[in-house]
Amino acid sequence: MLPDKTDGLVDPGRREVLATGAALGAALGTGAALGTASGPAGAGTILRSPPTTPFLVPLPVYTPKAPVAALMPPAGRLPSGQEAGRAAHQRSADFVPKKCYELHVKPLQHSFHPELPTQTMWGYDGMLPGPTVVARYHEPVVVRIFNELPANHVGYGSPEISTHLHNAHCGSESDGFPGDFYSLAKQGPTLTAPGKYKDHLYPNVFAGADQYPATKGDPREALGTLWYHDHRLDFSAQNVYKGLAGFYLLFDEIDSGNEYDPNPKALRLPSGVGKYDIPLAIQDRQFDSGGYVAYDQFESDGLLGDKICVNGKVQPWFKVERRKYRFRLLNASLARFYEFYLVNGSADQAFTYIANDGNLLPKPLQMTKIRIAPAERADLVIDFAQYPLGSKLYIVNKLEQLEGREPTGRLLLPGTQVLRFDVDDEPPLPDASRVPAALRELPPVNLAEVVRTREWRFDRANGVWTVNGKLFDIDRPAATVKKGSAEIWVLRGGGEWHHPVHLHLEEFRILSRNGAPPPPHEQGRKDVAVVRHDEVVRIFVRFRDYVGKYVMHCHNLTHEDHSMMLRFDIVA
Repeated sequence: MLPDKTDGLVDPGRREVLATGAALGAALGTGAALGTASGPAGAGTILRSPPTTPFLVPLPVYTPKAPVAALMPPAGRLPSGQEAGRAAHQRSADFVPKKCYELHVKPLQHSFHPELPTQTMWGYDGMLPGPTVVARYHEPVVVRIFNELPANHVGYGSPEISTHLHNAHCGSESDGFPGDFYSLAKQGPTLTAPGKYKDHLYPNVFAGADQYPATKGDPREALGTLWYHDHRLDFSAQNVYKGLAGFYLLFDEIDSGNEYDPNPKALRLPSGVGKYDIPLAIQDRQFDSGGYVAYDQFESDGLLGDKICVNGKVQPWFKVERRKYRFRLLNASLARFYEFYLVNGSADQAFTYIANDGNLLPKPLQMTKIRIAPAERADLVIDFAQYPLGSKLYIVNKLEQLEGREPTGRLLLPGTQVLRFDVDDEPPLPDASRVPAALRELPPVNLAEVVRTREWRFDRANGVWTVNGKLFDIDRPAATVKKGSAEIWVLRGGGEWHHPVHLHLEEFRILSRNGAPPPPHEQGRKDVAVVRHDEVVRIFVRFRDYVGKYVMHCHNLTHEDHSMMLRFDIVA
């Protein structure tokens, strides 16, 4: 069912320069995307970053960020002090915060590689990537996010921010809506006042809190690997590329984060964030001839780079012990798809795939490769006990991609080495971790709950990216859905490109791809669905616990910033 002309999406014939105009008027960026079929303005050239020696630097690994004792002024349901003019926090009496955190968004001097110059980037707490927040279900938190970016900034990126916790189940006022951007001097169209900071209430409850009040939601809906990033209207790609992204990990009694947990429900997966549980943010970058990060603001298909960074470093190494590790892979790139292999010498190695998009699968899968699109996550367990000391293994990307719109589908041999594992030591204690045959049960899909089917076509019109032939309208919803209801959304691709489509607030289930069941690793709960050439993807989604404004969009962030996004409102 296609929305009509009053659906909250804007006719590109009236606004065909909207998305590009906002981005291009912001700054004087340099460079161009590499790996595209043409350079800036179709010049037919391909830029190359300066050469760098691989595996000179260690992988940055973070321990969990510490909470603060208290916030001053205290966080409240309504904004106070110098806080931006947000809406009231929903359900703050139901989910009273037990911990408080502060994040300070500010410039930093960052080194991507010893052979490239140290340069100014942006980061949460002045870190790239931002600090890793570790939280637990049933322990609500407030995160106060300060904007300390320079108001007189020159270059790509916007000094106003709106932080989205992808894919938290939370109120719309804490979701990082694109129009909720703020600085001390300026606010977005969906806030009432500028501010020095903004408080986000993350309830850390399972979805379905109203349906399952005794357990504060359905434990089958638990998330694990989340990430936060900027979502500022028209500037998401630029601000994320500038450095505004980090991890947020959630644990519960099943995925407890303790491999010694005596609870019989506990999986006892490899544990210890920063020790045996390692988040990996993977992002390609383009550097100009002087070694500085380059951003082509004229590129509308999607920016590609020829240097692949892991946790902010070009081709780092990581020492491991002869035991099991959990690696949480995040594709934090703007447009690049990856197909990763674990390689020992010239041989591809098997690994255990346990979670997709932060959701544990019903059972582990034995894999030798995994493809992930922008914003997708893949949790893997690798057992290094089978390799002798001195072994060196590599995560290798073999997928060819020449332009931002899509990968070619061809494999590159031997591929690009992204991260090296050095099997360096024996574990000081016996490895108590395991990967059980069953992980997390899936909630059933009950099609009898479905009250409506909607259809969304992701395409291109008049030179801009569109949904159902229209541009994003921040003021009007393209869909209004009833809280507590379930719907089927049909996602249709068009043209010759891939769109990683992301839905805020709720996880969904892929029912079919072109009428066929999805592959095993996509049969769990997801928040990103890749929609390929003229593909039809049917998803089942419930809308629970909260009301307000949310968005669905392409997570090729250049496409998002060029208006491939729609607003949907949940109403009581």
